[in-house]
Amino acid sequence: MRRLAVLSLHSSPLAQPGTGDSGGMNVYVRELVASLAQAGVAGDVYVRRWRADLPEVVAVEPGFRVVHVPAGPLGLAKEQLPTVIDQWTDGVLAHLRGDGEVDAIHANYWLSGVAGHSLKHTLDLPLVSTFHTLARVKAETGDAEPQRRVDAETEVIACSDAILASCMAEAEQLQRLYGAPPDRIEIVPPGVDHAFFSPGDRRGARAALGLGDGPVVLFVGRIQPLKGLDIAVRALAALGRPDAVLVAVGGPSGPAGEAELDRVRSLAADLAVADRVRFVAPQPHHLLSTYYRAADVTLVPSRSESFGLVALESAACGTPVVAASVGGLRTLVEHGRTGFLVEGRAPAAFAAAAARLLDHPEQAARMGADAAARARGFTWSTTAARLRRIYADLTSRALVDCS
Repeated sequence: MRRLAVLSLHSSPLAQPGTGDSGGMNVYVRELVASLAQAGVAGDVYVRRWRADLPEVVAVEPGFRVVHVPAGPLGLAKEQLPTVIDQWTDGVLAHLRGDGEVDAIHANYWLSGVAGHSLKHTLDLPLVSTFHTLARVKAETGDAEPQRRVDAETEVIACSDAILASCMAEAEQLQRLYGAPPDRIEIVPPGVDHAFFSPGDRRGARAALGLGDGPVVLFVGRIQPLKGLDIAVRALAALGRPDAVLVAVGGPSGPAGEAELDRVRSLAADLAVADRVRFVAPQPHHLLSTYYRAADVTLVPSRSESFGLVALESAACGTPVVAASVGGLRTLVEHGRTGFLVEGRAPAAFAAAAARLLDHPEQAARMGADAAARARGFTWSTTAARLRRIYADLTSRALVDCS
């Protein structure tokens, strides 16, 4: 395995996570391709050009480039991107044919999966797919997606030579909801960069952020209904601790993002906690470690999560997590040992779990230490090594034929 084409149509590894549609997938693509490059597998990440001043090719580091492919108007909303998939696919194909051969295609998210499916058949290359989120999983939690996405995911899954799942829960969802063949599902957990995300001095972190000595509850993520910032605000109110503050790091995302931010601000005012909710703009990824270290507890009240990088990063910094008992969060959080899992959406339940940590600092410290120890088992170098073997194996096999 020498060279890889990584497709990430709607989300660039160069974009700021927490803004627009950028989030955990950006981090995943960036860290994975960087780790693969360090292991000797060069990777070009193909994204849609979203700004006029972007060069065609950006060399991120040796063996890792980002290629900007024009397709449609620059300001096209994510919901309109399906209309330019074919144009973008043609642009990727033209670049691949003019820039030398690749050994495999790795598509991220369903939009890129559609392009990857086409390129697989045109170039006779193995296709690896990572979906990050799945339409039918979101539908089960009340977040319905267009039927065209469901159909596209079904077709891509049927023709992928390997389908990556971050944990056993996602593998089970792929089989139950899409009929994915078990022998083509590979469980490959993401990692965390321990050079940045590691335990540190809480007092120093709070001083750097201008936080006081009272309890600090943290939320990190894009502001959209799926992520549940409203649950975190309600949990803060239910804590009954007038000295506690909620720090919410992230920006509005998706068509409902701005409305969700306005709704959460109004909710905080109605609950009389507006002066204790600190909204922080999206931060460069490596700077998030200071926020994790400053917090007593991180809340992850998402309606669904295929994995949950925020929970892993918080754990790596020694901060216990109170998370919704969904998807990959069940894998990352060991209930009662490294944090707490909450069944359902009741803010009072999140508040009660957070209160157990705030009221028992010695127990919280033990849980934070256990969380950090467990997080050390998740590294990007391990992820890259596993994927390198998968890619190499696929290049020696007959391709899946969906015709």
